[in-house]
Order: sequence, then structure tokens, then C-alpha cells
Amino acid sequence: MATEIVLPQWGMEMQDGTIVKWLKKEGDTVEEGEPIVEIETAKLQTELESTVSGILARIVAQEGEIVPIRGLLAVIAAPGEEVPMPAPVTSSATAASATPATKSTEIPPSPPAQRGEADHVQVVPAARRLAQQHGIDLSTVQGSGPRGRILIEDVEKATQAPAATSTASANGIRVQIVPAARRLAGEKGIDLGQVQGSGPGGRILLQDVEQEISGVGSLSTAGKQEIIELTGIRGTIATRMLQSLQTMAQLTITTEANVTEAMTLRQGLSRHQTDGNISPLHLVIKATARALKEYPRLNALQLDDKVRTMAQINIGVAVALDEGLITPVIKDADTKTLSQLAREGRELAAKTRGGTAKPEDVTGGTFTITNLGAYEIDAFTPIINPPQVGILGLGRVVEKPVIVDGQVAKGAMMYLSLTFDHRIVDGAPAAEFLQKVKGYLEDPWWMVI
Repeated sequence: MATEIVLPQWGMEMQDGTIVKWLKKEGDTVEEGEPIVEIETAKLQTELESTVSGILARIVAQEGEIVPIRGLLAVIAAPGEEVPMPAPVTSSATAASATPATKSTEIPPSPPAQRGEADHVQVVPAARRLAQQHGIDLSTVQGSGPRGRILIEDVEKATQAPAATSTASANGIRVQIVPAARRLAGEKGIDLGQVQGSGPGGRILLQDVEQEISGVGSLSTAGKQEIIELTGIRGTIATRMLQSLQTMAQLTITTEANVTEAMTLRQGLSRHQTDGNISPLHLVIKATARALKEYPRLNALQLDDKVRTMAQINIGVAVALDEGLITPVIKDADTKTLSQLAREGRELAAKTRGGTAKPEDVTGGTFTITNLGAYEIDAFTPIINPPQVGILGLGRVVEKPVIVDGQVAKGAMMYLSLTFDHRIVDGAPAAEFLQKVKGYLEDPWWMVI
């Protein structure tokens, strides 16, 4: 019997996913547990594995399409089994105009997109990254996806095209030039020997010639114009952050904690760590997890018109990537030692930056911590990651004079900024929670008991 492969829901906040690349073709044999398609969500890009063994009889969702959760992706059948043509997947872009299909229809391919300066052709994020790695000018790539969308295979074809020609720069070194850049330079009378390339190995890209034409010059990459398309992970983050601000009564309160003893504890423990140091972030995770047990209203998810306090304390820690912030989650943070929190936090951050994180690594969070201390930021206003109801922002640790027992002493100070949904949590309990976190950091020796 044929088995439908649908888009799973990886976390309660997930709404849809984008088909990046099919790893199998129709007619290919697949084994249970074998990756068959790459999917990008708001959290990450990952591979979906087949739930059964058989033949990939139908691919329903095409590369570049946005598929809602539980939307049909493909059909896997037994060898020789007849599989009726399923209804095409309904994406968020087409749902408004779609009507139920009564029979199989052949949809003609989208006409090639007409490319011009004013056109904004959609690009699959993985294709954009590959183009950047190889110095491919996307304006020269013909997209084969819906409405001319550029897929990863389109960029792969471009990388196999004849190599860019070269020219001598002002210092006599031969540099590569993409064909589109050479054509534009010829049309505008630009001396390519005077153009500084921004591509790999100094390769001159189309944007470098455009900068030269504009009179800005290209002696440095600073000040160059860039179009950032709000698609994929970046687009989802933009949408979710705007919705967060528009749908929640967000309020931020800030306090300053004396973390002198916490830093002493950290230094002492780090000398005995064999797999890496304990950072101020790990101390805050430990303190926050303990405080959340006492204030469960902040360890909660807002679902429709209900608020569900969560039994597990799963703390997400924001990790910055080129595509945006991704938040891997430390599960059951309240049950783990400092060493365990540090080790798991480093492992999750490495997997996230390396692109090997799994859906279970970035879903299930009940509270989030975001840290800008490494950028010499003292305090800021973090935005809640829905459906959570709170987020804690950390500033840098700064040494400054403090009053201790009536005497001036040198202390290590850190700002803590808590943003909470005022519809769910009142100001007084939110302030009490923040004071608890502060108190646990200022007297941290319980962490090693």
C-alpha cells in the first residue's frame, strides 16, 4: 500500500517549510530512514528521512515550494504498485487562489522570468550560499523553479559553465572576471584593471563593476550596496519578530548583578574542566533554570487563547548565523550540572553553526536567553520568541567600583534585561523573577553543591 510522506511539525511554533532539494528522483528506490529531501524551516535546514522502504512513485512538492505542516510531499509505493496522481500541494503563496482538484491535470512549466535591474527573482537560500561560495552572479543564472525561482541545481549548472575570463589588474596580477561583469564593463567603458574584485580570489563580480560605474569605487568592500531578500530563514525570522511585537504586550525590565563571586567560581571550575571553559552564559543558564522552577508562569507557551505552563525547563540559547538567529535548546536545563550545561551548550552551538543540527536540537524551547556581551553591549531590549512568554538578555561583564559593606571595591557587573508578555505575567512577579536570577548569580556557590 502506498505511503504518503508529509511535512512533519518540528516544534509547536513551526508553520511551514521550503523544499530546498530532492535527494531522490521519481522511480528511485528508497530505504526506510534514508534521507530523501532537504527542507528549510524557520529554525534550520535539514534532511527528511523516508518512513518506509519502496519506490519514490510521486514527488508532489517541487523545489522552491513552501509547504504547510502536514502538507503532502511525496508518495512511496511498492514496486509495480499503481499510484493515482495526488492533488498538488497548497503553499502559502497559492492557498488564496487554489481550488480542490477533481482529476489529474498537467500544469505547464512557468515561463522563464524576464530578468532586469528592477526584477527580484526568488532564490532558494541554499542556492544563494552556493553562488556566494563560487562567486556566481545570480543575475546571470536562469531559474528553473516556479516563477523563475533559482534552485540549487541552477547554480550547480552555472558552476560547471566555462570559467570566467581573466584580466591584468593594476599591479599586474591576473584576476578572474565573471562574463556578465566583463560585458557591462565593455558597455560602459570601464577599465577592469582598476576594479577591485570582491569574489573568491579577487574575482570581479557584476556588483564590482556596478560600484565602479556609480562612482563609489571598489577599493574596499565597505559601503557596497546589497539586496537582502527576506526569504527562507531570514524571511521567517522577520515575519515572526514582527508578529511577536504586534501580538504581545511586551515590556522590558533591567537590573545590574554583581557577578564577582560568580566569576571567581567560573575561573576555579574552568581550571578543572577537560572539555572547555565555563562561560558567564553557562552560569546564567543555571541560575535562570532554577528561578524558572519558582516562577512557572514565565516557563510557559501561549497557544491561541490559552497559556500552558510547561513541566520541562528547556532553555533556548540564541546563536548568530549569517541567515539570522537560530536557537538550539538545552532540554531539562534545571536537572544538569554546570559542566553538563557547558558541554551541551558548546556542542549545540557547534552543530548549529556547522549546519548539522537536527530538528530536535532547535525545537521544544520554553524560555530563551540571548547574549550580546561579546559585542560589548551593556543592555538591550530582546524580543520574545513566540509562543514563549519571556526572554532574558545578557550584557557584558564589566569591572567597575562598587560599594561592599560600606567600602569601595572592584566588582564584576553584568546587566540582565528581561522581556515578558504583560498579558500573562504582571510586572511584580516578573521583577521578582529577575531578582531571583540576580540573587542566584551574586551568591553562586549553590551551583556546585
